[in-house]
Amino acid sequence: MTGNPYDDPSFFAGYATLPRSVHGLDGAPEWPSLRALLPPLAGLDVLDLGCGHGWFCRHAAGEGARRVLGLDSSRLMLARAQEANAHPAVAYAHADLEAAEFPPASFDLAWSSLALHYVERLEALLARVHAALRPGGALVFSVEHPVYSAPSRPGWTKAADGGLSWPVDRYMVEGPRVVEWLGGRVAKRHRLASTTINAVLRAGFALSHVEEWRPSDAQIAAKPSLAVELERPMFLLLAARRAS
Repeated sequence: MTGNPYDDPSFFAGYATLPRSVHGLDGAPEWPSLRALLPPLAGLDVLDLGCGHGWFCRHAAGEGARRVLGLDSSRLMLARAQEANAHPAVAYAHADLEAAEFPPASFDLAWSSLALHYVERLEALLARVHAALRPGGALVFSVEHPVYSAPSRPGWTKAADGGLSWPVDRYMVEGPRVVEWLGGRVAKRHRLASTTINAVLRAGFALSHVEEWRPSDAQIAAKPSLAVELERPMFLLLAARRAS
């Protein structure tokens, strides 16, 4: 990734106001679903790909992980992680996931939250992650759902029946998509769900869970604004394991 918008002070300031930045994992509505996919963390060596503010790193350490390595390509993100989520078991490091190398068979869990849709060479990264996991090691990650990552214009429109519509543009055409967000231009990779799933399989993983995330009824009752997320999936969640 080049021209990282997260290192632009204005963009970073806007990102810092988002609920998931202010409240951490509790501010991410998909967190309960992702948490259910995790193995028990006590005693594990954990790799966080795109650690951001470090909320998951601190959570893993708090759950008893032996060692947590959080990687991010944004120096501003890493500075905030060191400030807000330091822990003796956690180390943060600057790394471009396109080229990052990992010691073989050195981790029990690889985790990533909403970072892999920035990676161009996803299959190559997943192959390196597979090699970095010990036999039986787990991979758990979330990405933007491709329905969400291919909008023809920002936001919702009114459908003919008066309901909401989420328009998509060239949904079947994969590749970079530049979106306007938080006052900046952000480049992401639009890829089909099948492409992401097949990349996981070709890297040697055995899939254990695929989920097009939706808020639960209890979440909607507590926060009615989440009901709009029933109109289209926003996140794709996956869990897999290294068999050997």
